[in-house]
Amino acid sequence: MTKIESKTVTVNKSDQELYNKLNDFNSFGELMPESVTKFEADNDSFIFGIKGMPEVRLIVDERLEPRLIRLKSVSSKLDFSLTCHIKAVDDSTSKAFFNFQGNFNPMLKMMVERPLKNFIENLADKLASF
Repeated sequence: MTKIESKTVTVNKSDQELYNKLNDFNSFGELMPESVTKFEADNDSFIFGIKGMPEVRLIVDERLEPRLIRLKSVSSKLDFSLTCHIKAVDDSTSKAFFNFQGNFNPMLKMMVERPLKNFIENLADKLASF
């Protein structure tokens, strides 16, 4: 099991506001790095492509309002989940971080671990200025 956790960032939104924003999958487009070549969202999922990697579709796996949104890949080739954990600081501020868990063979793990870490950190950085 490959586990990657981003740094925790402070967001100038309440936990509920941040949860609601992340619950709109179009918002994930704002978090994607410049290397994303494709992004499409609907009510229940979004698909994105990064140059040199296959496109990935993520669907909602779990919601715990306003603390957690877990997304899961629909591809059996890339079996992973991406979870955003949200914690209220006060009425207008929250803290959040991303947690990635994936089942990859050792060769694939070696290839994707560093780019995934960079990707997860990029999501967190952009979340801080959401």
